[in-house]
Amino acid sequence: MSFTAKDVAVLREITGAGMMDCKKALVHTDGDKEKAIEYLREIGVNIAAKKASRIASEGLIGGYTDAKTGVLAELNCETDFVANTDGFRALVKKAAKAVADNSPATVEEWLETKIDGSTVTELMNAETSKCGEKITARRFEKFTLAGEGVEEIYLHNGGKIGVMLEVETDKPATDEIKEMAHDIAMHIAAFSPLYVYDSEVPAEYIEKEKSILLAQAKNDPKNANKPDAILEKMLGGRLQKSLKEICLVDQAFAKDSSVTVDQLVKNVSKATGIAVRIVKFVRLVMGEGLEKKSDNLAEEVAKMSGK
Repeated sequence: MSFTAKDVAVLREITGAGMMDCKKALVHTDGDKEKAIEYLREIGVNIAAKKASRIASEGLIGGYTDAKTGVLAELNCETDFVANTDGFRALVKKAAKAVADNSPATVEEWLETKIDGSTVTELMNAETSKCGEKITARRFEKFTLAGEGVEEIYLHNGGKIGVMLEVETDKPATDEIKEMAHDIAMHIAAFSPLYVYDSEVPAEYIEKEKSILLAQAKNDPKNANKPDAILEKMLGGRLQKSLKEICLVDQAFAKDSSVTVDQLVKNVSKATGIAVRIVKFVRLVMGEGLEKKSDNLAEEVAKMSGK
């Protein structure tokens, strides 16, 4: 019996095993999926296989950073209780460092990277054996500085929100610049900007925002007899205000609303004599978009009673 890459992916989804383990199992069993599952259980991934149908919608975002590299990585489990255990937290940190050390291009590659002599999949399966919950690797982001600067990581609420910010400098960053980067990362966690600069905002977003503002203007009785051309000219200021709300550098700084983030950067640059520029950021919210587990009490009671 032959098998395809899709078969490998399906087996991985069912069992929670690594891509290479799944491929090895299908080779060993000549493509027979059921026998491959049995084989994987025989070689030590049986606990993960039993948990594979459960919903892993809790978890943490972990971070790793050194002089030139920054990483955010999200692992998921089934309950917040497990997410807050020392074992799971240590696993997330190792998984993030595995990204930094190996630079995988995909989640599948990430699962096969090694840290401390074990693959990420093996570490996840080992932790599953301890905690009894399904654990999945969801996503990661990696930044690498080309020159001098700061790769700042901020984890809010123990890892429920993760922010990574890249700041570029023309000389080694001072403590004042590092503190500024940390404060801006905290600002991003709180204010959720979508872009750094207004030049990054896609044309489609601007056109959609224009259409929304125009519709609002038309619905205002005061504008009932005004043609669209006049209304569009009137909306210029409102559009600019809307764009400023989603662009990091134009937002009022969280710790001092009398200055924008852009003004803060300029002030620190002037004070240190070092050119400073925000390059990019990423903001991840743990579990965003994942299906949440919903227990039905009646069903649970029926299961317990054997009905």
